[in-house]
Amino acid sequence: MKLGRHCRIPHDLESVTDRDHGREVSPDRVGLSRRDVDAIWAKTEALYRTGTQPAIALCVRKRGEVVIERAIGHLAGNGPDDREDTPKVPIRASSPFCIFSVSKAVTAMVVHLLDDRGLLHIDDPVAEYLPEFGTHGKDRVTIRHVLTHRAGIPSVAGQHNDPELLLDWDRVVALLCDARPTFPPGRRLAYHAVTGGFVLGEIVRRVTGRDLRDVLRDEIAKPLGFRHFSYGVAPERVREVARNEFTGPPVPPGIHLLVQRALGVPFAEAVRISNDARYLTGVVPSGNVVATAYEVATFFDLLRNGGELGGARIFDRRTVRRALIETSYLELDLTLAFPVRYGLGLMLGAPRLSLFGPRTASAFGHLGFINVLGWADPERELSVALLTSGKPFVGPHLVRLVDLVRTITLRGA
Repeated sequence: MKLGRHCRIPHDLESVTDRDHGREVSPDRVGLSRRDVDAIWAKTEALYRTGTQPAIALCVRKRGEVVIERAIGHLAGNGPDDREDTPKVPIRASSPFCIFSVSKAVTAMVVHLLDDRGLLHIDDPVAEYLPEFGTHGKDRVTIRHVLTHRAGIPSVAGQHNDPELLLDWDRVVALLCDARPTFPPGRRLAYHAVTGGFVLGEIVRRVTGRDLRDVLRDEIAKPLGFRHFSYGVAPERVREVARNEFTGPPVPPGIHLLVQRALGVPFAEAVRISNDARYLTGVVPSGNVVATAYEVATFFDLLRNGGELGGARIFDRRTVRRALIETSYLELDLTLAFPVRYGLGLMLGAPRLSLFGPRTASAFGHLGFINVLGWADPERELSVALLTSGKPFVGPHLVRLVDLVRTITLRGA
């Protein structure tokens, strides 16, 4: 018996499955078997059958080659609140999703790229680039602190992360510059769900004279041949983005305040905001990159390959190595309330178990609201994007999600 809000699951899953055979290569070409690929996709179908995911897109790259690029479900029309006769839009392997906090890894790498070019330095104080930021003791906050969630400004007290605020770039920056830190710079680890991205984005704008969206497009997306992979989309393309749905059981009593502290708004409200056209057309550095599964997997494959892919050199190898320097080893995150291992803007794997599966000491990537994942595992020569449009907080689906990630990691070895 299913509890909570769920989507309708058709008996014939092939009827809602899309494959991009144009890029998928034979698995034996990269040391895998057809059984490996089938096992991974079977676990993807098992996650879909939980009814918590209107759509799932998965791209797996092994040794630089695409072995899986598929999607299952509906882009729109099959949410818990949709009627049975609501027109349903099929998802495609090439459909874009909002990748939420996986955007943090993208923004971090833009900052690392500018450091590599000498336009900024990671260990410089933020106030060197934003003089008005150096109030209330924040003059000692460095770019490194922001990248590692140690700047002491995990949220702006009294402010909601609503679309109107998130679209008013100058207002957000002014609020952050005037904010009082909740702890001294560098002292505590507390996930900056939204705030850190705006600080980094404003630094990028001031040192380059260009909008963050333009820098990402010109320096990373275009050289890699990406069609999407941008902060938001053009207004006429909003309907192309997979619609997010609040699914699964309600957020448990007593936990909802913790969730609201991390997100800035109640859980269900965060899902609603994510579908708002204003959110999807703006620039939210920590949370609104829109991309396909192929593009996300390719971005992490670029990093796995030391900053070069397909003849395009985007990052220097030492820049990628620096981004993966460990800054916290399973330290308790005061916002997320669980231990996380961080690099300089990316989440890191762990020797025993991590977000990226078992025995993933060399893996790196990022989690996105709430079960979106992008990562690379150099040891296994894997790069993966798992994009989902369902937003269940807790529930039995987590068993299927963990099993899918585990299968990708073990079968992809």
